[in-house]
Amino acid sequence: MTGTGPAAQQIDTTRPHPARVYDWYLGGKDNYPVDEELGRRIAAIDGGAPRAALANRAFMRRATRALAARGVRQFLDIGTGIPTEPNLHQIAQSVTPGARVVYVDNDPIVLAHASALLRGTPEGVTEYVQADARDPRAILDRAAAVLDLDRPVALSLVALLHFIADEDGAHDLVATLVDALAPGSCLVLSTMTADFEPENVHRGIAAYAAGGVTLVARSHTEVGAFFEGLDLLEPGVVSVARWRPEEDPDSAGPVSLYGAVGVKAAR
Repeated sequence: MTGTGPAAQQIDTTRPHPARVYDWYLGGKDNYPVDEELGRRIAAIDGGAPRAALANRAFMRRATRALAARGVRQFLDIGTGIPTEPNLHQIAQSVTPGARVVYVDNDPIVLAHASALLRGTPEGVTEYVQADARDPRAILDRAAAVLDLDRPVALSLVALLHFIADEDGAHDLVATLVDALAPGSCLVLSTMTADFEPENVHRGIAAYAAGGVTLVARSHTEVGAFFEGLDLLEPGVVSVARWRPEEDPDSAGPVSLYGAVGVKAAR
């Protein structure tokens, strides 16, 4: 299948972009010198930033695998970012080949690489939708062409919400999406925190701000509020490195991202 949505905007290579900086942290090649420059500057200020990017990606893989093993067959990934293998659909379809996956992003960089997101199993479905995360109803309308919203869906908001402040509707966005999903659906969420390394994180936020990117760091309580009404899977809201780790989470130092998975129970 091919991606759907409006034509891509021109990619601006003169200013750093968070998706490309993230790609640089992950060792990818879809970034430009301006992104590497900001990435190196932030890494010099906050040595944990590249580690956090890798830990966040590993959290996505573990959470997706866990939910697929629980029987979830549909996945809606908003704020997809530049494809980095293994992608979410590859994880889900490795557990259940018939899984249906919809990726959502409004970034022209991601659209340019969308074909890499659409190479799934013959039994499953993968689709890319170009839409703004701040327009959840449009996302739901388009996703409904691929996903059965009357059946459980795993909603992934991974490393997205630290780009959306509370006053810009972060909580309404999450509530609108979760409310539209069937019982048994799950919310997978990770977002930045300054709880572990406040000085480093705030210096990193300032460096992003100097590059024209706004970030929001949230406390444990503030992150937990996104899961109101959901049943948290163990171990609850923790650093992404501590969510069902496959190795010692303390071996590389703290990771300043909270992550959790919540399940929408029948009411």
